[in-house]
Amino acid sequence: MNPKSRKGSPFLKRSNLTTWIFVGLFLGLFIGIVFPGWVPAIRPFQSLFLHGIKCAIAPLIFSTIVTGIASAGSFKQLGYMGLKAFIYFEVITTVALALGLLVVNIIKPGIGIPVGLVKTDSLSSFSATKISFEWFIDHLLPSSFAEAVVHGNVLQIVIFSTIFGFAVLAVKDKAKPVLSFCEGLANVMFQFIGYIMYLAPIGVCAAISSAVGEHGWQVMVPLVKLVGTLYFALALFIFLVLYPICKIYKVPVRAFSRCVKNPVLWAFATTSSESAYPMALDGLEKLGVPRRISSFVLPMGYSFNLDGSTLYLSLASVFVAQVAGIDLSLDRQLLIMLTLMLTSKGVAAVPRTSLVVLSGTLTAFGIPLEGLALILGVDAFMDMGRSAINLLGNCLATAVIARTEGIKLNDSAG
Repeated sequence: MNPKSRKGSPFLKRSNLTTWIFVGLFLGLFIGIVFPGWVPAIRPFQSLFLHGIKCAIAPLIFSTIVTGIASAGSFKQLGYMGLKAFIYFEVITTVALALGLLVVNIIKPGIGIPVGLVKTDSLSSFSATKISFEWFIDHLLPSSFAEAVVHGNVLQIVIFSTIFGFAVLAVKDKAKPVLSFCEGLANVMFQFIGYIMYLAPIGVCAAISSAVGEHGWQVMVPLVKLVGTLYFALALFIFLVLYPICKIYKVPVRAFSRCVKNPVLWAFATTSSESAYPMALDGLEKLGVPRRISSFVLPMGYSFNLDGSTLYLSLASVFVAQVAGIDLSLDRQLLIMLTLMLTSKGVAAVPRTSLVVLSGTLTAFGIPLEGLALILGVDAFMDMGRSAINLLGNCLATAVIARTEGIKLNDSAG
């Protein structure tokens, strides 16, 4: 795909997008705190914008993966790149899990907090779906592609598109019409998203005001230690894990930061790293990552490299145990970490999956689910941080794989 073909995209032209997103963010905070009664009238704009972005995600992932695989050159080169990506994903998510366990054991945010502090009507919705190894395998492929699109199952869309791309690569010249269609579809979807991005500041304002107006800052006061612990752990993950990786693989930190700041900020404001996928692809392209790499590695990361979510899961599991007064031994915590290494790979397949995976893990280890009520009260605020780190980690993973492929990144990008 020719990068020049999308230079007219509206959201690429708007250098002040970050400024307007910040305006929307702070306006949303102000409305949520001072005028919470306005929230019901504003909330629909959040759904309007997110629906506009999300309806484009499936065709965009499909078209970019197929074109990326088809331009890879050979199965051997593609398989080697995929193997490197999977190894990287597994190592980094394991480090994230371990860091979450370390921080929660040192700070102990759950000690001294009564279980009944935050009320909730029912926790049954989060224990209805049990994510196990059998469930994960059974849901790798959809019964139909349309079903995966309708339910927004990113993992199934990625796997279907990857196999389809392999088929296009194998057929070669006979598949040229299909490849041309996918290239055209990708260009059209980027332009479509460019138009939708005009609503970005309004969408951010609605998302933030809704979160603050619904839960209120008062719910964070007694649980500020939990929220603070998570953000402290995420900050440590950036500076102790992601930053050294940039140095090791010679990813230009300043250029990388400039290229991913808008999508990361958007993931934070909307609590959705998926909605920032188109912006992330563009940012990586400006950094110098070839489309054949970014369109293959980045979507895979959405299912297998959710650093923020995996760190949160290990931290939250021990937090609930601390609230319940359960002293988890080191070997039991390591077993929890091993369980989460497997079950967290299904995080992209179910709405509010972090809570679903967490409830399943708590049940499996005999930890009372009542402590989950505490997390529900502040989950929207924590979801912002983990969504941003999910996207940041995936963008860096894509840049790292590009460096291992011998690609020189643009130091002056952004």
